[in-house]
Amino acid sequence: MKKIYFLLCIEILFLSCKHTNQTQLNFLDEYVLKDSIEFKNSIIGGLSGVDYVNNQYYFVVDDARNPRILSANIKIEANKIASIDFNNAIFLKDSTTTFYKDNALDLESVFIDEKTKEINLVSEGSVRKGKKPRVFKVDENGGFIKNIELPKSLSNLENIKHNAAFEASSKSINDDGFWAAFEAPLKSDGEDPTFTKKSSPIRITYFDNNYKKATKQFAYQLEHITKPAKGNINLNGVTAILEYKENHFFVIERTYQNGYGAYGNIVRIFEATIEKESTNIIEIEALKTTNFIPLKKRLLFNFNDVKNKLTEGIIDNIEGIIFGPVLPNGNKSLLLVSDDNFQIYGKQLNQFILLEIQTNK
Repeated sequence: MKKIYFLLCIEILFLSCKHTNQTQLNFLDEYVLKDSIEFKNSIIGGLSGVDYVNNQYYFVVDDARNPRILSANIKIEANKIASIDFNNAIFLKDSTTTFYKDNALDLESVFIDEKTKEINLVSEGSVRKGKKPRVFKVDENGGFIKNIELPKSLSNLENIKHNAAFEASSKSINDDGFWAAFEAPLKSDGEDPTFTKKSSPIRITYFDNNYKKATKQFAYQLEHITKPAKGNINLNGVTAILEYKENHFFVIERTYQNGYGAYGNIVRIFEATIEKESTNIIEIEALKTTNFIPLKKRLLFNFNDVKNKLTEGIIDNIEGIIFGPVLPNGNKSLLLVSDDNFQIYGKQLNQFILLEIQTNK
């Protein structure tokens, strides 16, 4: 009996240590910027992606008629967002090429090369208009530099659902490349999430800077929708990713349902991990007919748990995530931003969220 008790204590201690080594996210603050602020002959809104380089935050604006990048100083003090001051706008205008004119610039994500200062943009394209999703580089003035070649699986318009292509990107933690993620499954890969559990994998692709092409790709399974329907729109997809350590990602899933007014979003952050057994699917054309092992995932944070700390209990359309400054206690922070769609669908917020990354040791 003593031996059994001893072994049981060892197992409990092991499980406890294993649990405490896990990363967790803590809510710190929310900041809501007034809507429809005029800036540089445009409006601040539609903030669909964010990066942080050389003490500046850069935001991509999802405005197909006037695509642009905004930069801002954000002051974070005592675990609070003290101020947000926009200071520049970079507009995308064709000069020596017709790339912008020839493509549908539905910009969703941005990341910047700290050394070259090249701005990398991710565009969802437009399936209905026959325009492919794109990943491309521009200079500091918005001039087109280069289009990035996509793998075959992400280039077939007939296999891509409208408004379900590229939505997220992240620089790799080792700076040797970047990751880009689709919002929803390809037609040949799985079904869109519904109210029942089913296979709904999206593709997260790694682009290697040295090889100048995509070299690996992994499947990430979306959650099913958990809130009852009130209208005819019930969607769930990935809106942002961030590699926070090698082969470990923060992944934002956002469910949107109409009929709930400003309360139609469910926003959750998951940890997704590439493990040895995770399948590299870059050469696989159809996941529906193939056995594969997706990324391991676990829920880290559900904004429903902190709705009493948010403006009117609203968690809005979160579409950007990036590291913030190191906090006074030595932990890293995360800054999240929402896309208010310029208020065209009703009341939405230019919402900024500050989180703490805590790893218990």
